[in-house]
Amino acid sequence: MMKATSSERTVATEDRRLAPSLAEACRFWLKFGFISFGGPTAQIALLHGELVEKKKWISETRFFHALNFCMLLPGPEAHQLAIYIGWLLHKIRGGVIAGTLFVLPAAVFLWGLTWVYAAYGNIAWVAAIFFGIKPAVMAIVAEAVIRIGSRALKNAVMWTLAGLAFVAIFFLKVPFPLVVLTAGITGLVGGRLWKDKFLVFGQNKSGKKDAETVLGDDIESPAHTKPSLVGAIKVCVIWLTLWWLPVLLAGLWRGWNDTIFREGLFFSKAAVVTLGGAYAVLQYVAQNAVEYFHWLKPGQMMDGLGLAETKPGPLIMVLQFVGFMGGWNVPNGLPPLTAATLGGFISTWTTFVPCFLWVFLGGPHIEQLRGNVHLTTALSAITAAVVGVVMNLAVWFGMHILLPENEPFNWFAAIVGIVAFLGMWRWKWNIVYVVLGSGLLGFLFKFAIGG
Repeated sequence: MMKATSSERTVATEDRRLAPSLAEACRFWLKFGFISFGGPTAQIALLHGELVEKKKWISETRFFHALNFCMLLPGPEAHQLAIYIGWLLHKIRGGVIAGTLFVLPAAVFLWGLTWVYAAYGNIAWVAAIFFGIKPAVMAIVAEAVIRIGSRALKNAVMWTLAGLAFVAIFFLKVPFPLVVLTAGITGLVGGRLWKDKFLVFGQNKSGKKDAETVLGDDIESPAHTKPSLVGAIKVCVIWLTLWWLPVLLAGLWRGWNDTIFREGLFFSKAAVVTLGGAYAVLQYVAQNAVEYFHWLKPGQMMDGLGLAETKPGPLIMVLQFVGFMGGWNVPNGLPPLTAATLGGFISTWTTFVPCFLWVFLGGPHIEQLRGNVHLTTALSAITAAVVGVVMNLAVWFGMHILLPENEPFNWFAAIVGIVAFLGMWRWKWNIVYVVLGSGLLGFLFKFAIGG
């Protein structure tokens, strides 16, 4: 990496004075943990709106540079992106705080919802609240398509890539990792043949604008992000120990054939071999959990996905539901709630702890490559494909919310979605109030019609 000029160092010094305190970052990540509805693409869009546009903690180029790396990793990309940005801002402790607070509210919510599901079945008032939240999520995603697309799709080539990614996922059902890989290869080749059309990120277009950003394009990567063999060894030792220690303790305590140990082992494997988020892992987990381990009964996996979609946080939290129900259905001598809680904990632990390992181990090398022209053209193409993925989610949400199967057109959702979209797009309504207000409207509407 080239040395920064004196003017760049001045800009960097000014920007670092704007850096959020650790306490301020903690407050943001905690709030985000409570409002991050809608699955990974909606969460990525929300992070972009909050951190790039409103708070200006990270530049758009650096945001997408981190995002595209996280999309190539196994596990939930939105969670990994939060870890990455937290790490950039406040070292490893910042990444740990960001990643933990991203998941913690969702884990608590889902534990409660799953316990109610296992013990009592579905409760009407919970379903009513989330009936109202769903059109708000639809509006959030639709607004994100326009906002992110207007920044990422700078020319006809990028628009074409976004359109092809949408067609590939929506109509041809091409796996998400293959779409990302193809876009990256296209960017590498296209960058060599037609660089001006593919190098849409990585250029500092406005020094004045960048000077307002904490982690701007002109600022060298912080010292703690430099690659180090000693640092990499420490990361591996610490995070591999944290990852596997609860699994081994479960085996020593309960035996190597006990449900809790087998769940820890199974979800550790899933954390390594699965790409593409919750929907990609769903079939793999469902087949094993139902047919091989008998942790779930047929049909319960989709119930779990429905519960996971109704709370904030990563959609892959559905694996906590599987772990909880496995302990509940196969307690092996423990009280069902105790076995279920331990099963939910170990499934969540082995799903998310590996994310910290991937980010802290690979992040320094990705930061070192920032500014590489060939890598930038590849990531620019991936970013365009991401817009197509977000567009796919917006259409998917719209179809399932406005035109539910075997039911008439959902006029309530259409009206709430339009109002929420206009409020966020034109009047900059706070997303927290949009989600809470929509949930309240759903509750009132359902009980007003006796539903």
